[in-house]
Amino acid sequence: MSADSQPQPRSEPFRLRGANFNLLVLRLLDPRIEAVVPALGDQFKRAPGFLRFAPIVIGLADLAVAPADMDFVALVRELKALEIVAIGTTGGSPELRQAAIAAGLPPLRQSGGDEAPPANTPAPAPTPEPVAAAAPVPPAPSGLRPTMIVDLPVRAGQRVWAPGADMIVTSTVNAGGEVIADGNIHVYGALRGRAIAGGADNLNARIFAQNFDPELVSIAGFYAVREGLGKAPIGRATQVRLAGESLRFDPFGA
Repeated sequence: MSADSQPQPRSEPFRLRGANFNLLVLRLLDPRIEAVVPALGDQFKRAPGFLRFAPIVIGLADLAVAPADMDFVALVRELKALEIVAIGTTGGSPELRQAAIAAGLPPLRQSGGDEAPPANTPAPAPTPEPVAAAAPVPPAPSGLRPTMIVDLPVRAGQRVWAPGADMIVTSTVNAGGEVIADGNIHVYGALRGRAIAGGADNLNARIFAQNFDPELVSIAGFYAVREGLGKAPIGRATQVRLAGESLRFDPFGA
């Protein structure tokens, strides 16, 4: 092969692009690592694999402690031992955020959020006023995205997310697979993996499955694992919805 036929390297070695990701927030209600980590371990026993290698944001808004009372280094280490990856923090006092930064946990801003920047961060430069009036901006749509349709089976280890939308799975969610939607989830085949609806705290979201046999179901943060489904109609067409702070399982289509 001649030198001229060798593949040429790209003129740019990388590109940076903004993107949205589905992140879980671990809201700390107790600053003691020895209280938080064992409780998380108990959750893992009831829902094995649910948070395995999941990126987690540490929520600090409920803590009213001094930075010296919060050992972020130990927290990151213990979460890593549970195969949970802490990537940053949200909320909390400037002092707590600075302590988290020292442990490698930067403050993250939610989309559209108003979280304050960390201490000692210079204020952004004022934006100059435009010389000419901008063209009128057309009214924004309702904010709902088209329903995501998943035609292929969701395999073990696969995670599919429908941000700001409902999801329809025309096939099966296999054991070890996970589907997440900010709205409702419809599974027209068998639901054998994990289904998480109402990801944006939508208490009215529901889960529908033609063959209901899940590892875990969750709506707006309230969840039940396979062993805790009680008298749910396993193997039947079932809808899951919230009744207060409990999940309700009702057969349908009979």
